[in-house]
Amino acid sequence: MKQLTPSERHFFSLVHQAVYANPFSDRRSRVDIEIAGLFPGKTDQQGFGKTLAQVRRHIGRLEKNGRATLTGYGHRDRELLTSSFLFDLFHRFTDQFDRLILDQLAAGNRSLPVPFAKTVIDLLIGWGFSGKMAYRYLAMCYQLRRAFFFIDKHLKGRSESMRLLRESLWNNVFTRDMDLYHRYLWNRMEDFSTMLLGETGSGKGTAAMAIGRSGFIPFDEKKGCFKESFTRSFNALNLSQYPETLIESELFGHRKGAFTGAVEDYEGVFDRCSPFGAILLDEIGEVGEPIQIKLLQVIQERIFNRVGDHRDRTFRGRVIAATNLPAGQLIGGQAMRKDFYYRLCSDLIVVPPLVQRIHEDPNELEDLLQVVVQRIVGVPSAELVSWVKANICRAPGIDYRWPGNVRELEQCVRRILLKHAYSPLQPPSPLDLASRLQTGIQQQDISAKALVAGYCLTLFQHHKTIEAVARITGLDRRTAKKHIENGKILFAPDSH
Repeated sequence: MKQLTPSERHFFSLVHQAVYANPFSDRRSRVDIEIAGLFPGKTDQQGFGKTLAQVRRHIGRLEKNGRATLTGYGHRDRELLTSSFLFDLFHRFTDQFDRLILDQLAAGNRSLPVPFAKTVIDLLIGWGFSGKMAYRYLAMCYQLRRAFFFIDKHLKGRSESMRLLRESLWNNVFTRDMDLYHRYLWNRMEDFSTMLLGETGSGKGTAAMAIGRSGFIPFDEKKGCFKESFTRSFNALNLSQYPETLIESELFGHRKGAFTGAVEDYEGVFDRCSPFGAILLDEIGEVGEPIQIKLLQVIQERIFNRVGDHRDRTFRGRVIAATNLPAGQLIGGQAMRKDFYYRLCSDLIVVPPLVQRIHEDPNELEDLLQVVVQRIVGVPSAELVSWVKANICRAPGIDYRWPGNVRELEQCVRRILLKHAYSPLQPPSPLDLASRLQTGIQQQDISAKALVAGYCLTLFQHHKTIEAVARITGLDRRTAKKHIENGKILFAPDSH
């Protein structure tokens, strides 16, 4: 039986730790530096470049001596070599995986051929992997790279809260124990539903997309491509967009003739979801109890029925729910049934508000401006970023609280590019709104719509929750929210 030397075993043990460490964790950075033989304090990039070189050098020595194969080693040495071979392979093909991701984004739902797949498979088989495991590891490497791509590139920010968010998202895809995931859960993640909490505009949809596009997708050996494009693996539905009467159809679909207007069969979001993907149910706190009960059944039993159809249909994807409601309202059963909440929260992830991120690290604002400016003008521009930031510092000011979060920041940049200034609207004070309502009643020139909307908005400004408005007015939550939103428009400061 072949054996690694003690020094080889020590080195490949470090590589094994790196393979199973979360790439967004402090632990991974420390392991990379130790592999490279550097002192703490070096930058991640300096450490990582040398890490790759060291791993290649050690494997090269095994190859030179005819020992770079899993065959003939004991269990522990095979385990260490498996991790180290995969680490080396993954980083050899990083550029090709990135190009495939970008090309697939451009191509859409047609799964593209993988021109480097044979090279990867031949390399793995040469190291002693079986053909079956070689194809699975190819798919695993693609999944790892997609997860890093969407988490790292779309959720920028140097603040600690953003680093923790990226770390949490990675754990959501692969669990905290990659070995556990690899051995038991790589094709069983559909049972792990997720709840995303965060203020409006903070990036919950982006976080959900990173999860939804990072699922395991098998490789189709005969066709030379992955069995599905990852662009098909994520579907989002904003539940607040639809009236109560249509939500069931949007979720579960309907049969032709099921109700007036159902002129043909319709696939709901559960039908459209890929078995390798996920559904985002945004604004989950907006749905009523009857829909919550039906959703609970789908999540628990993995079956559903279209409206007007009694045949069971199978749902095989993951469910991600998102809401801007505070956790207290969810746990307390005010916004949703407790059994529904507890079935959704296999994982609970909080997306931090922009004001917290900037407070933790003021440079976060400039980082985000770089991303937004490049997205708007198409190229990086340090000059524009500096100019936009200077305008923000003048008004609304560096201490502005950004109630609209990242979404507001994006519109702020556009406003500055258009008008060289950004002045956010200030909501009317409750006293001012109350006096306008009273004046309208006295002069008998206020419509019923404006009266109800203004009253609901006044209650909301005082009590701070939609639930309180619904309770006081006797309206259901969705209707109360609609009147509040109408009130914000009708009684905006510039609507006098």
